[in-house]
Amino acid sequence: MATLPGGGTEPSSPVQKVWKPELYKIQLEAPTPHPVRCQRALTTAETDAATTEAVRLYGSEYHGKMGHLEAEQLLASCADGSYLVRHSPKAEGYDTLSVRFNNRTKHYKVYYKQGHGHYLHSKDKHYETVHDMVADGLINFHMQLHASPIIQQINQQTQHCYQQSPYMTLNRRKLRALSNESKALISLDDGEPLTAAPVDQTDAQAAAVKDEDTPTLSKQPLQTALSVDPMSVVYEKPHNFKVHNFKGLNWCEFCANFLWGFTAQGVKCDACGFMAHNKCSELVPAKCVPDLKLIRGVFGTDLTTMVQLHKCSIPFVVRRCVEEVEARGMLQEGIYRVSGFADEIDALKLALDRDGEKTDMSETAYGNVNVIAGTLKLYLRLLPVPLITFQAYPSFMAAGRSAKQAEQLQLMAEAVRRLPPAHFNCLQYMLVHLKRVASHYAVNKMNEHNLATVFAPTLIATPQHLTNLTEEIFMLSSLITNCESIFATNASN
Repeated sequence: MATLPGGGTEPSSPVQKVWKPELYKIQLEAPTPHPVRCQRALTTAETDAATTEAVRLYGSEYHGKMGHLEAEQLLASCADGSYLVRHSPKAEGYDTLSVRFNNRTKHYKVYYKQGHGHYLHSKDKHYETVHDMVADGLINFHMQLHASPIIQQINQQTQHCYQQSPYMTLNRRKLRALSNESKALISLDDGEPLTAAPVDQTDAQAAAVKDEDTPTLSKQPLQTALSVDPMSVVYEKPHNFKVHNFKGLNWCEFCANFLWGFTAQGVKCDACGFMAHNKCSELVPAKCVPDLKLIRGVFGTDLTTMVQLHKCSIPFVVRRCVEEVEARGMLQEGIYRVSGFADEIDALKLALDRDGEKTDMSETAYGNVNVIAGTLKLYLRLLPVPLITFQAYPSFMAAGRSAKQAEQLQLMAEAVRRLPPAHFNCLQYMLVHLKRVASHYAVNKMNEHNLATVFAPTLIATPQHLTNLTEEIFMLSSLITNCESIFATNASN
């Protein structure tokens, strides 16, 4: 049993071994706020509407009109943490907060906005009361004065070697479990990887400059990679960090140091809940492992998150919709072109978001197969990063413009290798499905060109200003027609 800083225990927790209490101890020594009450009655000239509002906001620590020299004289004999609010002569639109710290008086312009609270600058932290603002400020002053060596070390540590940081100790157990699951998922019986898009030497430069929308799999041999990094076989995915107000005692999951302050102490990932200092978040590896409890629904969630979350290679929404269409829609005239009823598509979308894999998509529940087809198109259209990504789009278009078929197929094979693994797998799955649909053209009237016309705005990251999709449709039609040979080329590489 590990003892947590608050006194509680957690079975078999690795946190106790690495959590560093130094910053927490230093914060406990920070001075606390002491408001200096106004002892004089405000003059008639001071009792205007602005003063009345200031008294309502700040209470008895508001001293009306007062210059900085007078404020410093008043606070000179006060203990650290003492503060007052005043209205500086000639000031417009703000009041002044004067705070005593380290035997000096500091002055700050303080603002208030209805619904947001008190703040020092438009982009700074916001507080419900000035007392909270001062308490948080005193902690930061104290930390800067007494903890600067530790903070400097945090900012400089393990920038290129996170395996040696507390990050690995804190997360090793979870990461190894996930890697074992992924290893089982992405290996065929003969040991060949299933979910990783092949990458050859010609793509080295492109891989080196990939941005945050391009998750990849490690190219190391599996056992070697696992011995170095237990997350090596899990899709890389950047964290979605946002500034967070933490309650109680919390520590950074990267450096294991205390998240100091009373508000906006650090950042938290929306997808996996990873907590870190702002500076540490810049060093955290792009290995976000989404938590089902933190993801709301499946529509509008990026593809890599979905396959990570559900430990699959194809999102269940795509797989379930394709299975239904292939079971009862292949001979439906105008499949994917004819729209289903919008209210039924919305109902199915809500059901999939709510019930996930358990959603009833049978003919009894949704008799019109066009509703299933429309829901699949909606899911793909709402992906934050389209199936053919923004990065890969130019390569696909260049391949489509090639006049020689052999060269075109080779360029398309190279283009699909530039896709993130989740996109690579899903695109292959969809193209093979659409080719099967096109094989029934005599009945359903949907050949490769017709299907490409329907899916081009959905699958391709076309520029927003582009309205003529003739080239995109031609390229996608060629992808559908030649999908087996294109992906077979990748498999052989």
